[in-house]
Amino acid sequence: MRGRFITLEGGEGAGKSTQARLLESALVAAGHRVVRTREPGGAAGAEAIRGVLLGQGPWDAVAECMLHFAARREHVVRTIRPALEAGAWVISDRFADSTMAYQVFGQGVSRGVFDGLAAVALEGLTPDLTLVLDIGPGEGLARAAARGETNRYEALDADFHERVRAGFRAIAAAEPARCAVVDATAAPEGVAAEILRLVRARLGA
Repeated sequence: MRGRFITLEGGEGAGKSTQARLLESALVAAGHRVVRTREPGGAAGAEAIRGVLLGQGPWDAVAECMLHFAARREHVVRTIRPALEAGAWVISDRFADSTMAYQVFGQGVSRGVFDGLAAVALEGLTPDLTLVLDIGPGEGLARAAARGETNRYEALDADFHERVRAGFRAIAAAEPARCAVVDATAAPEGVAAEILRLVRARLGA
């Protein structure tokens, strides 16, 4: 039986990595085999591209979009599809919706470019459930700064991050059967409880 594919999306500092770990623990406790992964990254070649994307730049926006999809292709082929075919549940900290929000809404890449790259890289793969962790850019960036780890996206201006947040909300509104928006301003335990409720309701975990 094919596994289930869950993605966690949202802006900087929304708590995606923390919630991915908590969801993994809950699903393992429920008896599922789980692969937790991330983007950019999740496979050796994709991790190499991650270092370039987060540590260097600025890039031409289309070139940056292409790099994200190159990393994603490796991730899909090497990690996600094999795990799903083996019956594991896959939890990914970011997936294609992040490229839509950051590169299309945030940086102005055309939807046609995005769709063409997605068709080649994903070959129709879509998440079974996408959880959009919603938080205001100011609060999210403050959380990210408090972690002591920064990347070049976090240094972009407030207008960029507002466009990214609007992008995630637009994606969720356009695909309500796949997406659910979660208030990420609550305490991590409360967010985790809501995520688990949604996973059980939508996927029967």
